[in-house]
Amino acid sequence: MKTLWLAAACLILAASGWAQSAGGTPLSAQVDSVYPQVKTLYMDLHEHPELSGHEVNTAAKVAAKLRALGYEVTEHVGGTGVVAVLHSGSGPTVMLRTELDALPVAEKTGLPYASTVRTKDNAGHDVSVMHACGHDIHMAALVGTAEIMAKTKDQWHGTLVLIGQPAEETVGGATGMIADGLFTRFPKPDVGVALHTTNTLPAGEVGFTPEYAASNADSVSITIYGKGGHGASPESTVDPIVIAARVVLTLQTIVSREIKPGDPAVITVGYIQGGTKNNIIPDEVHLGLTVRSYTPEVRKRLLAAIERVAKAEAQAADAPKAPLVQVVESTDALYNDPKLAERLSQALTQALGAGRVRKEPPIMASEDYSYFVEAGVPSFYFWLGVADPEKFKEAKASGTHLPSNHSPFFAPDMEPSLKTAIESEVAVLRNLMARSNDAGAGLH
Repeated sequence: MKTLWLAAACLILAASGWAQSAGGTPLSAQVDSVYPQVKTLYMDLHEHPELSGHEVNTAAKVAAKLRALGYEVTEHVGGTGVVAVLHSGSGPTVMLRTELDALPVAEKTGLPYASTVRTKDNAGHDVSVMHACGHDIHMAALVGTAEIMAKTKDQWHGTLVLIGQPAEETVGGATGMIADGLFTRFPKPDVGVALHTTNTLPAGEVGFTPEYAASNADSVSITIYGKGGHGASPESTVDPIVIAARVVLTLQTIVSREIKPGDPAVITVGYIQGGTKNNIIPDEVHLGLTVRSYTPEVRKRLLAAIERVAKAEAQAADAPKAPLVQVVESTDALYNDPKLAERLSQALTQALGAGRVRKEPPIMASEDYSYFVEAGVPSFYFWLGVADPEKFKEAKASGTHLPSNHSPFFAPDMEPSLKTAIESEVAVLRNLMARSNDAGAGLH
């Protein structure tokens, strides 16, 4: 099955009328019918966010909604993960995934349903919590989509697998679910689907990116060792702060001088920590980097160059020992199957209209959905515009930027965002799982 669905015949779309309706009811009307309860769920999820790996109440709410719709629901997969399965005869297995977690961000949107949650993070720090990346939109939309799909089982065939994934923000949830038997305990998907909010598109529009859509991401920790002492006697020390400063500056030349122009690559030093007092030279300094790329070749060269630079600068300063350079967290680039992207972008165009579907460039942010792709699930990962259309237009005219994902001011335009998300997900799923007697074929 997995080889046949890539055949040219699978690019034939369901007829436009069927793609937008089921049982004679327009898809937009079906979305309107579920919207009130989806809106309520969204505001509840937004007001009560939970950090990565701690999504206990969030997962329970999603699981309860899906169970009430008739799905076979399993909780605590890979921690707080949720898997819901719905069968409708023989046919392809299709996965739709949402994330469950929020971020340690203090919300400043001023919304009436804004989060005021504070909790302890894994390090014991007291932090605020906010859905600053739109995962609440994803969850609420998935539940709305699940309801429409459950009510129209006679319009599609196959097995629908819904995934509530924990800990996306800490890049551990996807691998945790896979390790806990996601693709052995449950039907393994022939294809996977996911979306993500963005304010680079106005609410009501969606975007797609064939091939590479999001980057490799490597978190690199560098510990630079020196010889501490009195700030008034630097000659008796080896100053790791000066070494670290040289490292930071030299790192900036890797992309500009060692990577071929046109090959996407980013090295950002996110923090530098060292010292306790103005007149004390410390023994060590810590650097934290994020490193982004698309291809394995560029990724390998970046990481090797970072280690080389750190060690060379330390040796030049006669440091007592070489720096410790560690890759502490990684996720691979997210790749969209190009034939699947072509097919489903057309399905979205038929459902939403040509003016609401845009081809978007790849981004340098990362997404651990890539682990599902690596596990053998060809996928379509697309973008959901959530920016207020008027504010989007004003920002574009003035050359300014709206608050992005992870900003304390990130506030999706609720109604058009949720409705477009549901309409898009249903259109994509129906296309993939079309019955053989419908115009066009699903996966077969």
